[in-house]
Parts: sequence; C-alpha cells; structure tokens
Amino acid sequence: MTRLTRRFVLTGILGGLAGPVLAEAPMISPRPPARPLRVGAASAPSAAELVRAAGLGGRVGFVVADARTGLVLEASDSDLPMPPASTAKIITSLYALDRLGPGHRFGTRLIATGPVTGGKVQGDLVLAGGGDPVLTTDDLGDLAAALRKAGVTGVTGRFLVWGGALPYLKAIDQSQPEWLGYNPAVSGLNLNFNRVNFVWKRSGAGYEVGMDARATRFAPKVYSARVRIADRDLPVYTYRNGGKVEEWTVASGALGKGGSRWLPVRQPELYAGDVFQTLARAQGVPLPAPEVVGRLPGGTVLAQHGSSELRTILRGMMKYSTNMTAEAVGMAASSRQGVSSHVASGRAMADWVKARAGIGSARFADHSGLAGASRISAADMVRVLVKLGPGGQLGGLMKEIHYKDEAGRQLNGIRVLAKTGTLNFVSALAGYVSAGGNDLAFAIFTGDVARRDAVPDSQKERPEGGRAWAGRSRKLQQHLIERWAAVYGG
Repeated sequence: MTRLTRRFVLTGILGGLAGPVLAEAPMISPRPPARPLRVGAASAPSAAELVRAAGLGGRVGFVVADARTGLVLEASDSDLPMPPASTAKIITSLYALDRLGPGHRFGTRLIATGPVTGGKVQGDLVLAGGGDPVLTTDDLGDLAAALRKAGVTGVTGRFLVWGGALPYLKAIDQSQPEWLGYNPAVSGLNLNFNRVNFVWKRSGAGYEVGMDARATRFAPKVYSARVRIADRDLPVYTYRNGGKVEEWTVASGALGKGGSRWLPVRQPELYAGDVFQTLARAQGVPLPAPEVVGRLPGGTVLAQHGSSELRTILRGMMKYSTNMTAEAVGMAASSRQGVSSHVASGRAMADWVKARAGIGSARFADHSGLAGASRISAADMVRVLVKLGPGGQLGGLMKEIHYKDEAGRQLNGIRVLAKTGTLNFVSALAGYVSAGGNDLAFAIFTGDVARRDAVPDSQKERPEGGRAWAGRSRKLQQHLIERWAAVYGG
C-alpha cells in the first residue's frame, strides 16, 4: 500500500542519528514556516495519482526535500531499501573524491628491469597498470612513441604486463550474460573500458570478421581475442577462455549485412599487452609476446602516462554511466584503507556513507549499481545529496536532464541535474531540481524485483516488456518532478 505524507519533519526515516552526526549543524528545520502553494499547484495531480497512473507494479519509493535544509516536502515508501541501479555512482563519486582527492591521477608506466644499452633493454620491459579506468589505445600509442623517443629499439628479456594495482574481477556481475560489453572484467591494467571491438561485414556467401582495439587515432588488430561464425540462430554469442586467447562464436543468423559491437574482455592484462606490442612494433620496437606477472618487478621508469584528474574522470563516468570506471575508482578508494577485494570494497563504501551521512539502509554489492543486490532507500539517498553533495560539488558531476511536454516543447523554468539508473524492471533517478528560485533534492526508485528475477538469461539484454516498463517509469519521474516544481518551486 502506498503511504504518502507531505511536509513532515525528518524524524524516523531520516532520523535516529548518533554520536558525531548530532554534533554537526542540523539537517532539518524542526518547525518550518508555512509556505503557500504556488499558483496552479492546487490543480496538479497528487503524487499518489501519478504513481497509480504509471501502472508499474512492484514498488515505488521517493522523497523530495529542500536541498538546503533537508526538510522533507513529500515522500512515499521513503524508507524502503530499493536497488539504486546506476544512481549508486553518486555514492561512488563522493567516496572516491573523499578517499583519493579530486586531483588524483592514475599512472601507467613502462619499466625496464635493467639498463638500456645500444638501444636495447638489458632485461625485461614491464607495462605496469596503475588502475587507470579510462586508459585508451591512443594512450598506449603515445606510450609506445615515448618509448622509442627514449632510444629503446628492443629488449633482451621478456615483455611483462602487470595489473596488480587493483584486484582482478572476472565480471562486475557474474549473473549477467557473458557477452554484455558493460559487464567486463576489472583489473589494475584496463584498456578501452576492457572491451574489444568485434567487426563484421558480408563477403560473398559469408562474412569477414575481426577484432580490433580502436580509439580515435589508432585501431590495431587484436590477437588476444578472436571470433568464429557459427551456423545457428541461438545463442547469439558463446564465450570460452582459451588461455592465451579469448574465443567467441557468433550466430550467423544474427549478423545481417554488417556492423560492429563492443564485447567484454575477461583477460585485461593480456589484452593491453597484446595491443601495446602491436603499437610498439609500429614504432620500430619489436617485443616478445606479453606475459602476465603477479608481482611488480623493480626497475627504471622509461615512460609513463597520467590520466585526467579524478574529478574529470567522474564527470565522464556520471555522464556515460561507465560501470568499469565506477568499479576501478571505488576499488582504488578502498585500497587506501587496505581493502583487497571487490566484495569487501562494496562493504567499505557502505560503511563510509553510513558514517558520513548518518544513514542506515545502504548495502552495496559493487560500486556501479550493476548488481541487483545493492540497496538504499530514497530517504537515505536524499540525505546523502543534502549532507554530502554540496561539499563534494556533486551537481557539477551530474548531467543536466531536459524534459519536454506532451507537445514536444522543452519545459522551461525547471533545471534538473541528476543521475539515472536502469536495470531490467528497475529505474532510478536522483539529484537536484531548481525551480522558481528554490533548490530541491530528490530520489525516485521504482522496481519490480520479482519480475526482474524471473527474466530468463536469453532475454536479459532485452526482456519482453522491459522497454515499455522503463518508459512508464521515466514518464512517472518526469511527472513527479513537474509536480514538485509546481508545488514547491517557490
């Protein structure tokens, strides 16, 4: 049953704080002055009516509050823990900024274990990852050019790759189908968000296929992954770890005339080493086949690449919702505390946000929100937005969302900075609304978890009815925001 209240003080759902939290400035106005409704607000549909009209099934939890004081203006099932989907990246961003600092950069290095004599490294050359979540083929191309500029023309030993800066994770969510590009492996050496580009085109009675690691300036062929056409309709893809090579098959019935698709990489160190070997060869620096090592050898840094600052990385992560970025920066933040596994890192982030924002419902199975087991209530998400968002300058990381009316005209007078989140039969939106001079913080969580759990593996990429359900949820989100702007916008 929907439980709807309006303009109540934060007691219970956002209360119960203890210790240091109570010693800080109050997050609420205990006795707020009455505020008259805006003109036209009385005719706005009630929130309960909007929820019923959406016909989503499952549960809907939401909170809208004054962004400055934390005073809750309207709420429904606000204390119900719900899957946050990618709105979990709000927490991950704040966590990483706090633990690493907004100016943190991730480094990728080329290390020589011996001196360079006559142009050759007298020993091994090591490609050492530093956990950079946004490393691209172009960056490796520049590293190869820097290596050649340093006078290196070859090595007498091995070509080693090391990704131990972060613990290895085969897939962000093991329950997802293996072919989904947004669910790759995570390591301390990541490339192109750990995705490989599968390209195909019709040729005669068959197809030409290939794998590459394309970026803006470089598109080298990939040898650590290969694909074979299979004469079948389903399954569309199969995957096998072949040791040195990741082996894919694709159903001929699904290819059409031609196209391309990013597939996930499960052996990111070998993938990065494979691509760098090709780029170095193009610079006149032949290298042996890459070998993965578990311990970083000592030596001299010959060249290195530094990532963008963390704040810039997080802005891109929030805009494009890149799951691998969230996992890498979240794990890097936890590593500062000695946490050595992704499971423990999710718990560490939950403990951090509970301590910093005084919330109780947060539980994170990952840092990206891809795992459906993560939970947080709308009330607790709003408390995070009010209490931690301004200090972390969260609004500057969020994407502006533009809404249109039924006639397709852009809505004016409403500015929304928010993070979206979508899983099968789960949709979330959290952020800030500015209207009429007032700033509001909100979280809207919708989810039919039972329906999500019932989706068979063969439909998890595009479940039957999923698109229509998500469309109704997004429309509900817009209607709630329009209502709040009309009623509470000042």
